[in-house]
Amino acid sequence: MRIYAIQVASGQEAKVEELIRRFIDESMIGEIFVPRFESMRRWKGEWHKRTERLTPGYLYVETSDAEKLALQLRRVPAFTKVLGNNEVFIPLNDEEVAWLNAFTGGDRRVIEMSEGIVEGSKVIVLRGPLKGHEAEIKRIDRHRRMAELEVSMLGRMKTIRLGLEIISKSPAKA
Repeated sequence: MRIYAIQVASGQEAKVEELIRRFIDESMIGEIFVPRFESMRRWKGEWHKRTERLTPGYLYVETSDAEKLALQLRRVPAFTKVLGNNEVFIPLNDEEVAWLNAFTGGDRRVIEMSEGIVEGSKVIVLRGPLKGHEAEIKRIDRHRRMAELEVSMLGRMKTIRLGLEIISKSPAKA
């Protein structure tokens, strides 16, 4: 079975996921998921943990026959489109699947918050899924507690935001 990306209306991922479960034969699909990430949001003066969609407008389905899946998706009363070119449907490549599995491991498919420190201009992630992936971080927004990464996803380079709390910042050591 391979994992395919399905384009849906942004904000409708959970609804379309439920419709697919209802209208498509269970034997055709393995796992169906919308990857999410934890982030912190300030609300009424306090920080609250919440989950956001990793790739808005897309959900992912594991299937062995993408053409039959595309035909059955026509029965779903919502916008759905299996990604590919004009002739064939293109599954996520092995690197993309490995990245998704490494970061969203477990049944929930949620990327947890990471914690780190900044020493001079160097980011050191102490815990969380970003540990060991510091080189992939392109930008940090300390105010929003987010890290931006450039990753190959859906056949092109995409900027992905993940939760990263910087717990301390110190000047560079001489």
